[in-house]
Amino acid sequence: MIRFGPSGNSETFYEQGFKSSVQMPAWLAGMGLDAYEYQCSKGVNISEKTAVEIGREAEKNNILISIHAPYYINMASEDAEKRNNSKRYILESMKVAKWMGAKRVVVHTGSCSKISREQALNTAIEVLKETVSEADSLGYGDITICPEVLGKINQLGTLEEILEMCKVDERILPTIDFGHLHARGLGCLNTVDDFLDVLNKIEDAIGTERMRRMHIHFSRIEFISGGEKRHWSIDDVQYGPEFEFLAEALIKKNGEPVIICESRQYMAEDALKLKKIYLECRGRMVND
Repeated sequence: MIRFGPSGNSETFYEQGFKSSVQMPAWLAGMGLDAYEYQCSKGVNISEKTAVEIGREAEKNNILISIHAPYYINMASEDAEKRNNSKRYILESMKVAKWMGAKRVVVHTGSCSKISREQALNTAIEVLKETVSEADSLGYGDITICPEVLGKINQLGTLEEILEMCKVDERILPTIDFGHLHARGLGCLNTVDDFLDVLNKIEDAIGTERMRRMHIHFSRIEFISGGEKRHWSIDDVQYGPEFEFLAEALIKKNGEPVIICESRQYMAEDALKLKKIYLECRGRMVND
């Protein structure tokens, strides 16, 4: 089943007087959403008690939770200490996922500005292999690591690089951030066929089932010559890409991903707009 939700807590949540992420699952369910990406992007700082409470509320309200691991992970670093810290940050995020009942942990892979892309990728793959092994030994084997396509050209995280990482273990799923992909390609996603090409590449690399179940991030995005500059809202139509094209491509490929909206400030409201676009597109295609 395809699911929609926000990355983090929308400004409206706080404007309405809510204060704790424990209240998010019920708030999202009341909007008609069914996914939520909890942010550990600035560090893993949540207590077990709070994580368990969020998980209980999520289960009660049919909200599928994912965790975003810290942004500063760099599995491709030449520095052994930074690589080891990166493993630790992922494992700490997986521990929170275990507490919360989350099944997916989204991971940034790092930078390759000082070394070749090939060396960076090989280094990151070795770190990922070690992380998967350690996760299994800690009892986190049921939690899926989801390396993310990144938006800046000097970052390790092209579509092809992420798919190579996914070959480390069949449990790994890619996080395909279509805004980032659009930014890396300097505005490359402009038709349904452009999105279908991406889905076909994923399918060819890791198989139909994992393509169908992949993790997706989506927002409109502003980019410059180096790639990503800033995320925008769905109503900021001067920026791409268009979700309707992705929706049609997913329907044609029988996709059932989790779709997380990363719009600025009002990501829950925008996630609902994405869901509406998807349902309208599906209804139109079925009738056709």
